[in-house]
Amino acid sequence: MVSPTAALNMALNVSAQAALKAPLNAPIGIFDSGVGGMSVLRAIHALLPQEALLYVADSRYAPYGERDDAYIVARCLAISEWLLDQGVKTLVVACNTATAQTIQRLRAHLAERNIAVVGVEPAVKPAALVSKTRVAGVLATASTLRSARFQELLARHSGDCSFVCVAGNGLVDAIEQGDTGSPHVLALLEDYLGQILAAGADTLVLGCTHYPFLDQTIKQMAGERLAVIDSGSAIARQLQRVLEAQALLADTAATRAPVRLCSTGNTTPLHRLAATLGIDAQVDPQPVEIEAPFS
Repeated sequence: MVSPTAALNMALNVSAQAALKAPLNAPIGIFDSGVGGMSVLRAIHALLPQEALLYVADSRYAPYGERDDAYIVARCLAISEWLLDQGVKTLVVACNTATAQTIQRLRAHLAERNIAVVGVEPAVKPAALVSKTRVAGVLATASTLRSARFQELLARHSGDCSFVCVAGNGLVDAIEQGDTGSPHVLALLEDYLGQILAAGADTLVLGCTHYPFLDQTIKQMAGERLAVIDSGSAIARQLQRVLEAQALLADTAATRAPVRLCSTGNTTPLHRLAATLGIDAQVDPQPVEIEAPFS
């Protein structure tokens, strides 16, 4: 049986070599376990409207947050391979769980092929800077919270701020179904926010790209007690810096670039979210087939 590392090398080599020749107007590849990364796409599209975007929601295999690490790695490598086959010039891992489990491996294998990889991570440092009570909450998936990358992030940036970390089990599933305000979701949020508020937190980090779609509901429930922080705008700015450093920014004089949305599962949520976010996007009518290069 081919090892994961060998399979990755074989699968990405041809795709990445083609990506070396990607023109400035080539798309930026963005992916998430489902529709959550659309919150990141929204921020990127607002900051860099001249950039073509190609988004993949791995909805058939969502959610990642409750999967084991090997499964998450396999899915992320397969999607990255597919995006490179489409000729993307840069990859954005718009998923906290996927970033925590795979980004170091992706960067290591793509570093010599001139493909930058931008990831996301919970905004621990900003929260530690703004919290007045010196207690902040992190709402994230179980996989993100248990990852070594997240634990290192806490150790590096928490300082004298105490972080209360709560796994938002069930929230991603609900958001994938378009549910952001049912009694079930409200009950889950009441439980999770209750734990964070009971610990004295005055700041909440949304540690999953799905969760910004619950932003208004969270603010209604927590009122002025919690300042809510997500990282969408920071990711967009980091992507801009990466593109500038590699001289890959598209022409700012160009007309508004196309946005293409794909899913490995049901495409209806992408239609709905694009309309809700006011993004003029082409949604692939049929699911894309992206199989893992190894099992």
